[in-house]
Parts: sequence; C-alpha cells; structure tokens
Amino acid sequence: MKITVVTAGKIKEKYLTAGINEFLKRLGPFANVKIVEINEEKMKDNPSEAEKQQTLQQEGQRLLRQVPEGSYLFVLDVYGQQLSSEKLAAKLDSLALQGRSNITFLIGGAFGLSEEVRQAADFRLSFSPMTFTHQMIRLLLVEQIYRCFKINRGEKYHW
Repeated sequence: MKITVVTAGKIKEKYLTAGINEFLKRLGPFANVKIVEINEEKMKDNPSEAEKQQTLQQEGQRLLRQVPEGSYLFVLDVYGQQLSSEKLAAKLDSLALQGRSNITFLIGGAFGLSEEVRQAADFRLSFSPMTFTHQMIRLLLVEQIYRCFKINRGEKYHW
C-alpha cells in the first residue's frame, strides 16, 4: 500500500518530529508512507472573511495539487466523521480489497480547510471535536495508520 500524507506547514518541535519518525519507521514493513509538506499561506492580521476564504482557497489548491492522481483522499476535518481505530482499520482494509492501494491523507494548515478541499474528499475524517494543532495531528495520524496495520494483521498493539 502507498500512503501519502499531504500537509500544510513544517514541524519545528523536535518531540513531534521524533514521534513521527518513529512511526514512519514502524510503518516501513507495512506500507510506503511519504509526507509531502507545502508552505502555509500567510494570513493577514485581522483578515476580512473574504480575505480568509481567499487564503484558504489558495492553500487548498496547492494542497490538492500534491494528491497523487487516482488516490483515495481522506481529508482530516473537524466536521468530518469520527471513526474508532478498528473502524478506520476496517476502512483501509476494505479499500485494499477493492484495489485502492494508493491512499492520501490531507491535513490543512492552521486556519483550516477551503470548501474546495472538503468537496474533493472521498472521506472526511475527524479525530475529535476538540481542536489540535495541525503539527500534532500529523503525529496522531501516523500513529493511527500504524495501529490500523497492526489491527488488520491481528497483532497486539501497546505503546
């Protein structure tokens, strides 16, 4: 399986980078996982609603250009559907059985997602109604992807 994580912004915190790298290493035997980062769009101080939407649209278009053609697109969205780890694992397994072995997870920037990105999604996934930084959600995502592979292989997982 080929998994691409498309995200806006770079990670500066060493503890997050270390955690992400650990899970990418653990994922090696299960999938080819690649993280593609784009620079976040700059937002003016006190932007109007129109300026905010324009900035989100520009960032969204740049994010969507990084999604491999034919890839099944999960967009991480606070307004998306919440799944348990087991249900996400079952969804990934079902996609693989359907021959959909190219999967992309898209994480927006600090200001959220454009409607265009939400509409492009094959599945909108919410981790929680709580708000997390987009850097932290990247760590949570790669951990959950790893957990999905362990669940689908019937292996125990404790960290």
